[in-house]
Amino acid sequence: MTEKLSSEELERRFRDVEENLKEIRENMARAAVKSGRRPEDVTLLAATKTVPVEVINRSVELGVDHIGENRVQELNAKYDGYLLDRCKLHFIGHLQENKVKYLVGRVSMIESVDSEKLAREISRLGVKRGVTTDILVEVNVGREENKSGVLPEKLPELLRSVSALPAVKVRGLMAIPPAGAPEEETRNYFLRMHQSFIDTNIKKIDNVAMDVLSMGMSADYALAIECGANLVRIGTALYGPRNYAQKN
Repeated sequence: MTEKLSSEELERRFRDVEENLKEIRENMARAAVKSGRRPEDVTLLAATKTVPVEVINRSVELGVDHIGENRVQELNAKYDGYLLDRCKLHFIGHLQENKVKYLVGRVSMIESVDSEKLAREISRLGVKRGVTTDILVEVNVGREENKSGVLPEKLPELLRSVSALPAVKVRGLMAIPPAGAPEEETRNYFLRMHQSFIDTNIKKIDNVAMDVLSMGMSADYALAIECGANLVRIGTALYGPRNYAQKN
């Protein structure tokens, strides 16, 4: 699931993370200013899939205060090792209803809610456990057949249904544009998402707060910030290439 690193390799990874984080912060700050905002208006979430806990915690020690896992099994395996007194843990991957039980009450936010059925299960367990879960609604902005997320035209309907559920609080939107698209096409996807974010906010739906627009990853986070993102999910640019040879 994650690499087992020697002490020498850990030290090298620690140095790389420190250097990478400095560069990412500088890029984020420039993009924020370019978009008319302050650098502190944009949150860096470290995407930690396959990253050893020791390396994750080093980034937290360096000031990263939001981390996100893509896989429930991996989150469970690493959970006790996270420095959760110093950072917030998000779930950012595709989520099945039968895995919700492992997240409610353990994560600060679920960023990948794309159906009323999933939201209802989060709500049911939240009521049972006495906790309210912050969520983002994931939008399939590129209308890709094999990608999760609600279609843009169905977003208002989903928001209305989810807003009525107890123990769930909609905090914003999340999107992943088509991979490998030309920059201008990606920019247009980001701008469409920002417009949906603004339009939804104007509607003032009860129990729906448009606080977070989560979009942009290692390859396009600066562009996403320029287009209005206030949370970017960065993995490879921070931690280096992932080692997918590890078994789950």
